[in-house]
Amino acid sequence: MALLLRSLPAKALKAPFNLKSTLIRRGVGFQSLTTRAFSSAAVSPPSKAIVYDSHGQPDAVTKLVEVAPVEVKDNDVCVKMLAAPINPSDINRIQGVYPVRPELPAVGGYEGVGEVLSVGSAVTSFAPGDLVIPSPPSFGTWQTYIVKNQSVWHKVDKGVPLEYAATITVNPLTAFLMLEHCISLNSGDAIVQNGATSMVGQCVIQLAKSRGIHNINIIRDRPGVDEVKERLKDLGADEVFTEKELEVKNVKSLLGGIPEPALGFNCVGGNAASLVLKFLRQGGTMVTYGGMSLKPVTVSTSSFIFKDLSLRGFWLQKWLSTEKAEESRGMIDKLLGLVQDGKLKYKMELTPFNDFNTALDKALGKLGSQPKQVIKF
Repeated sequence: MALLLRSLPAKALKAPFNLKSTLIRRGVGFQSLTTRAFSSAAVSPPSKAIVYDSHGQPDAVTKLVEVAPVEVKDNDVCVKMLAAPINPSDINRIQGVYPVRPELPAVGGYEGVGEVLSVGSAVTSFAPGDLVIPSPPSFGTWQTYIVKNQSVWHKVDKGVPLEYAATITVNPLTAFLMLEHCISLNSGDAIVQNGATSMVGQCVIQLAKSRGIHNINIIRDRPGVDEVKERLKDLGADEVFTEKELEVKNVKSLLGGIPEPALGFNCVGGNAASLVLKFLRQGGTMVTYGGMSLKPVTVSTSSFIFKDLSLRGFWLQKWLSTEKAEESRGMIDKLLGLVQDGKLKYKMELTPFNDFNTALDKALGKLGSQPKQVIKF
C-alpha cells in the first residue's frame, strides 16, 4: 500500500479543498456553505484535515485539505486537536471493509485529544483550555479543529500525557472490558492471549497483573525475540512463548505452577488462535476481538465435545452503542489514573501532522515493526 498523500504535489497540499464545490466539514457530516450567513458570529478557525470521498486504498482516495470555518452553535464546543492515533480500524474504514463507516465524504480518525478553544453560549460544563476527548469515540479526529455538540466531549485531567489521552479509548478500554466483563475472574486465575505485543495485549498484561491474574502470552517468531520477551515481562507477563516454541504435544507442561487459563484472547486467527485454545482449561472461553492474519478461527471437534470450550467475540463499538456506554467514561478515568500512577504504559511514537504520510507508512508496517503512531497537531 502506497503512502498517503505521496502522489499529491506540494501545491495540492496547500490548496483549499472544494468538495462538491460548496461543502464544509462540520462534525460527522457536511453542510452547504453557498452564500448563507452564519446565524452566530462565533465560528471555528479554518481547519486542515485528512479527507476521503470514496473508499479504497488510502493513497488513492485521501487528501490533505483546508476546510472552511464552522459555526459554533449554542450547545457546541470548538476543540483544537492536539493528538490522534492511526489505528488499524481507521485504515479499514478508509478501505471500506470496516462494518461501521462514516457517511462520505469523511475526515479520517476515530479517537484523539484536544484543547477547548471556544464554547457556545449554552455550554457550562466546558471552558477554554480544558483537555477533552470524544467519548464515545467519534469520526473525524484527523483535523486541526473540530466543532461538535458538548455531549460528545469528556474532560480529562491536564496532567495526562497527550499521547495516552489520545489513545486511551479504543485499545486500553477494549483490554479493560474483556478482562472485566467476559467471564468472572479472581486473583490467582490465569488468562492466555496471542498478539501480546499489540497495544491491547500490553494493556491486558498490565491490567491482569494489577488484579493478581496470571497471564500467558503468545508472540510470533521474529528477530530480537529475546528482547521482546524481556520487554513484556517487564510489563508483568508471567510467561511469553513464540508460536514455534508451542509446537509441542502438551503445551500445558510449560506452565509450571500457573493454573490452566480460564480465559483466552485472540486477535490473530489461524494457528495462533488454535494455540490459545490448546491452553484453555475445561469449560474455558476464548474471546476473539481481531483477525490480523486474515485467517479463520478453526476449532477441533474434541475441543467442543470433550473440553466444553466456548467461543465468543468482542467488538468495542457494539458495546459502546448500548446503554452501558455511559459507564465508559468512568472506566476511561480509571485507566488514565493508572497511566498517571505509572501502572499502565505502552510504546508510542509522536509524529507531526505534516509528516502524516510517514506515520501512515509506519502504521502499515512498511518499515517493519513500529510503535503505535500518534499524530501531533
